[in-house]
Amino acid sequence: MKKILTIDGGGIKGVFPASFLVTIEDSIGNSVANYFDLIVGTSTGGIIALGLGLGFSAKEILAFYEKSGPAIFAGNRLLRLLRSFGFSKYSQKPLREALTSIFGERKLGESTRRLVVPSLNLETGEVHIYKTSHNPRLERDYKEPIVDVALATAAAPTYFPTHRSAAGTPLVDGGLWANNPVGLAVVEAIGVLDWPMDSLKVLSIGCTSEPLNVGLGRRFAFGLGYWGLKIVNVFMTAQSSSSLGTAQILAGHENVFRIDLPVPKGRFGLDVIKEIPSLKGLGATEARKAIPQLRPIFFNAPAEEFTPYHKLENN
Repeated sequence: MKKILTIDGGGIKGVFPASFLVTIEDSIGNSVANYFDLIVGTSTGGIIALGLGLGFSAKEILAFYEKSGPAIFAGNRLLRLLRSFGFSKYSQKPLREALTSIFGERKLGESTRRLVVPSLNLETGEVHIYKTSHNPRLERDYKEPIVDVALATAAAPTYFPTHRSAAGTPLVDGGLWANNPVGLAVVEAIGVLDWPMDSLKVLSIGCTSEPLNVGLGRRFAFGLGYWGLKIVNVFMTAQSSSSLGTAQILAGHENVFRIDLPVPKGRFGLDVIKEIPSLKGLGATEARKAIPQLRPIFFNAPAEEFTPYHKLENN
């Protein structure tokens, strides 16, 4: 059996999956990362995945959100609103400083778990996926600094500036095409790692979700002025549904476990730091309810040790 963990994007709402994993760790008395053969995360989920891969506990990752979240999403509200019309709402500097404070100069190749972290190349329009060296042909990404991988996957348009890689590639948030990366994870497992379909068990964790509501758009032929404010929620909802469906068809519905709490519209925001305590509480509550079902499937025995095909010279 091969076990996969995936974590959605969602800005500060990453507190929800981080808290969920903290409660799991408290229950099993071990790091959740030790129980998964592959971890895939997008945007804020990518940051969590990178932390888990480097050996940080879920508790340490949650503490990072609680401590650094207010600084990352800080500033004058009116100024942020005005900037959003022509520039990103937030500077990359606080995010980079926060990531550096926890990851330092560590490289992707230091991960003890197989990792997949999506981004998007704005120059070519092609997907740009960072991966550990879990296949012989994956011979470059493992040298990348963790901070750069995190900045690339979390560079959400309108929120943060485009991230330029060391090679000059303009990269933005992987959530533009894989905010829910569960489908990507299963395709990686089958197509790249060559794991049998019937051997997969997948735990997919979201960052809370709102019901799709397009209002009168269901009945009337409105134009850009109406749909411009709603289209992001439409394609994000559709992407998540498609990704989940892909995973379920390939791995089997009974082998994909989705944790994503529905919440009222407007309850949480990607940058609303005042809701950190509520997100933390909801994550813990959902984990308490899920543990009896998840423990015998995912946490009965640790995963096999990951040995990369290509290693850093100093490792």
